[in-house]
Amino acid sequence: MASEPDTQELAGTIRLLNENENIQLLPEPTTSPNDPLNWSPARKYWHASLVLFITGFTAATSNDAGAAGDALDTNLDISYGVQNTAAGVLFIGIGYWTLLASPMPTLYGRRIQYLICLLWSLVGSIWFANIKTKEDAIWCQLFVGASESCAEALVQASLSDLYFQHQRGTVLGAYVLATSIGTFLGPLVAGYIAADNWHWVGWTTAIITGVTLVVFFFGLEETAFDRTVFVGRQPAPAGRGVVIEPSVSYLAPEVQSAPQLKPEAVENGEKMYHSPPASAQGLDQPKTYWKRIALITPAPNLIGAGLKQYLQRLISTMRVFYFPAVIFAGLQWGAQDAWLTFYLTVEEDNWYDAPWYYGNDAVAIMNVPTLIGATIGCVYGGWFSDRFVRWVAKRRGGISEAEDRLWLLFPSAIINPIGLMMFGIGSGKGFSWPVPYVGLAFIGFGWGCAGDLSMAYLMDAYPDMVLEGMVGVAVYNNSLACVFTFCASK
Repeated sequence: MASEPDTQELAGTIRLLNENENIQLLPEPTTSPNDPLNWSPARKYWHASLVLFITGFTAATSNDAGAAGDALDTNLDISYGVQNTAAGVLFIGIGYWTLLASPMPTLYGRRIQYLICLLWSLVGSIWFANIKTKEDAIWCQLFVGASESCAEALVQASLSDLYFQHQRGTVLGAYVLATSIGTFLGPLVAGYIAADNWHWVGWTTAIITGVTLVVFFFGLEETAFDRTVFVGRQPAPAGRGVVIEPSVSYLAPEVQSAPQLKPEAVENGEKMYHSPPASAQGLDQPKTYWKRIALITPAPNLIGAGLKQYLQRLISTMRVFYFPAVIFAGLQWGAQDAWLTFYLTVEEDNWYDAPWYYGNDAVAIMNVPTLIGATIGCVYGGWFSDRFVRWVAKRRGGISEAEDRLWLLFPSAIINPIGLMMFGIGSGKGFSWPVPYVGLAFIGFGWGCAGDLSMAYLMDAYPDMVLEGMVGVAVYNNSLACVFTFCASK
């Protein structure tokens, strides 16, 4: 076993437990009431609920077009081949708007990108409700896809602003569950709407988007926080150590109960401790409500409008594409999107015809077993993986490695392919209950745990570049899903 200073050089290797087997809080909380890590539980839950809602909602809107597929084919002569092309354009919108917008949260704050994505949703949904031509069916999905881009990287960054590293598995489990609910229940709800009038699939989305836009404008707080100004190193006064002790009640319980800080290093015979530097003075006053919901929160290093910095950060972000953890997580999550495309395309192209003759509502109900499997997978890959990581760290003397979570992928590597074969063979042979439905539940399990575990691994490996890492994952997984969309429709 390498010594602790050496292990800190390895990406994703940290001391998760101290010598008393208590969890060390990472990142280290500051004493500022504006630090999202110090927010009260109720305030955190409200913010997390908002970003998880937009995750589920945009996932639903990105998958509800299929509910109108039969009507578009019958009434407007827009074939399923054209609709599959539209699905490919959707994935392009998701992945590449995520990339193009990636510098925005760092330079201008998190809020602005959420609001812009909701505007894209409004445009895409109204356009969808007024489809008249094949071109309408294809290009409205570009805006719908762009609206989901905030859920591909920004939501994960927002959640990591709110919660500590040892909570990320559970938090990502909630994120993947929200994605699953939207992905699988969205088509179900849309199917019942389309059974009466397919235009209302778009109009319903537009109405919900408008309400959400108002709620986000007045209710979503900014979580961008520059903690570097609070991290300093200064010698302790003679005879005693400097301890950062919360003195006001705004700190969250886990921060209030944090153990006394240990000396970080010894220099010239004096022990060095964390303490806010002089540059942080005056920054620990609570922000007013209007500052907390400002449309733009400029980064401290923003120069002018930041256009040059925007381009520089965009180019710099592209370097993550060759990071091993980004490639791995992108392929894992992309595979789940590809399998999603596979079974949705098979449902739309086959289950409306013999021997099933399903309608929009019956095809939509087929998402229920997938959601059940995904829920189990999210609990397994989220809450359980956090407990597993702590158990492994305890056995290793408090040291945690990012790769620890990957052991839990083995069940998914068996269950997921079995599910794909059960559904594929069942659809090809004309099977009804239970084989195809059990296969969908197995596919859902893989969706829930493989995506959760791979993204948690990435965030553990590169905790300081969550946003950039997730951008790379978004480009990989949506590019793969786009290619697979066209392959699955052949």
